[in-house]
Amino acid sequence: MSEPRFIHLRVHSAYSLSEGAMKMPALVSTVQKMGFPAIAVTDTANMFGAKAFSHMAPDAGIKPILGCQFFLRNADADDVLKSKGRVIEPDKIVLLVQNSQGYANIMKLMRRSYLINPGYAERAQLKLNDLEELNEGLIMLTGGPEGPIGRLILENRTLEAEEMLRRLKAAFGNRLYMEVSRIGTPAEQKTEESFIRMAYAENIPLVATNEAFFFDADMYEAHDALVCIAAGEYIANDNRKKFSPNNRLRSEEEMVALFADLPEALQNTVNIAKRCNYYSHFVSPLLPKFECPDGKTQDEYIVEQATKGLQKRLEDHVYFEGMTAEEKADIDKRYHERLEYELSVIKKMGFPGYFLIVSDFIQWSKTHGVPVGPGRGSGAGSIVAW
Repeated sequence: MSEPRFIHLRVHSAYSLSEGAMKMPALVSTVQKMGFPAIAVTDTANMFGAKAFSHMAPDAGIKPILGCQFFLRNADADDVLKSKGRVIEPDKIVLLVQNSQGYANIMKLMRRSYLINPGYAERAQLKLNDLEELNEGLIMLTGGPEGPIGRLILENRTLEAEEMLRRLKAAFGNRLYMEVSRIGTPAEQKTEESFIRMAYAENIPLVATNEAFFFDADMYEAHDALVCIAAGEYIANDNRKKFSPNNRLRSEEEMVALFADLPEALQNTVNIAKRCNYYSHFVSPLLPKFECPDGKTQDEYIVEQATKGLQKRLEDHVYFEGMTAEEKADIDKRYHERLEYELSVIKKMGFPGYFLIVSDFIQWSKTHGVPVGPGRGSGAGSIVAW
């Protein structure tokens, strides 16, 4: 098999909520038909599809590259003089997982973006010092015109852009790549020359990307409608967020022709794909151990509790005044037969601990004034759960 000439490193699946239009099975199938040996899925601010991607891609002969497009807090948002009360949107960067340490770090960064750092403009985001602290095992792409370097260049703050680039290089070393894209936006045209100049000056490799949200140009109008619905906008509004027909999953041939003058940027997509060698392994559910009283096993305890609970509910909700002993016996028989059957299935599947754990926190919630919903599914609708 010949060496690939380009690998997509910035692809959004349907898990890029309100942006991506490519469902994971269809994405993997399309990538396989297009002949790509590897691809990176970098959904916006989440890795919801990482587990499915990790298992579907290898089955199709494709190397999965896990990653995420993060929002990076714009420091101007913390500067009263620069912000002047304006809503300052964060920058965009891309992180790709190289190994298990990188996966652990990207999970920690995800947690920080949502739970630790203060939210701004309703977007989970990282701070620069987060990247400086938790970057081992991760490759960073600078985000193109929408990244911190691109934004500063567009704002004519070249010296600050150069300082930001040096700071990122100090953190990531040879795992930092200057991203260049050619979707066709004015911002790309205004920044590309500076990107190349700064990359050469700082000895930072270039990498070509084509941020993809849908499969082909035929999907553009449908995708545009999706974005409008999500934003509550009208298609006729020219001042709304728009994508380009070029935000599609371009073929290798298209990308090679598009970057014919920057072959190194194409080759670095392949180099990055070779450097990323991790996929999310399947892990069986990890449940805490439920400690049963009096040395009972979980099988014994769930039978005891379910039997007691059933009897109480029969007396409170099923039996009625004037019911004969024969009628009670008939009802008891039907309910207990179903209970025994459900318990046999639960024990056979090894789920007594799961039911006991759920029962424990529901009972705690009820005694502490926490509302508890009715639940859904066969488990919630079972006699055992009742």
